[in-house]
Amino acid sequence: MCLAVPGKVIDIQGDDPLLRSARVSFAGVIKHVSLTCAPEAKPGDYVLVHVGVAISVIDEKEAEETFSYLKQMGDLDGLESEVEGAGER
Repeated sequence: MCLAVPGKVIDIQGDDPLLRSARVSFAGVIKHVSLTCAPEAKPGDYVLVHVGVAISVIDEKEAEETFSYLKQMGDLDGLESEVEGAGER
């Protein structure tokens, strides 16, 4: 099953709505994400990301709840390993 993961928009690159992208933080792991499907996103917003594309803007409470559910299901195990390993470099 594929899930969307919440992340926080750090900054945005580009002006064209079809080509805009953002750096998004997922528990400290930064990834580049397309904003084509969520052109209204701005720095500080939380977005749901599925396969590298922000599919919607959500509020902070919803992001925290979703992240908590994913953690309980064990679907963040790989992401948490990346965060823990980042400090060892």
